Amino acid sequence: MRAKAFLDTNILVYLYSIDEPKKQECAYKAIEEFDCITSTQALNEFNNVCIKKLRMPVSEICQSIDEISDACLVSQIDETIIKKALVLHRDYGYSYYDCLMLSSALVYDCKYLLSEDLKDGQIIENSLTIVNIFA
Repeated sequence: MRAKAFLDTNILVYLYSIDEPKKQECAYKAIEEFDCITSTQALNEFNNVCIKKLRMPVSEICQSIDEISDACLVSQIDETIIKKALVLHRDYGYSYYDCLMLSSALVYDCKYLLSEDLKDGQIIENSLTIVNIFA
């Protein structure tokens, strides 16, 4: 059984960004290596980047969402995740929105949170390790 890894928004973006082929390759390898989970929050942030930065047509963004959903379990943000995110914000000092992702990863028993934005190697609640796959 493969380890569970939560994918931060930037990992999803690199799957579809042609500007960074090495990071794109790393993102694809992560999907092959782990049982991946992401969240509705990450998908919404992904959509925003696709619209504003990548300037993808809506039809391509919708296709991308289908592909991501096929490769990853997509978690819903509920009150349990929201409350845990508040505690994580207090305890670790990350932004509330980053803590929503950390919280989702913890609730779904992920071993890793893959992100280039958070502190590489940091362990959250003695069970979740933040990993920068691009480092």
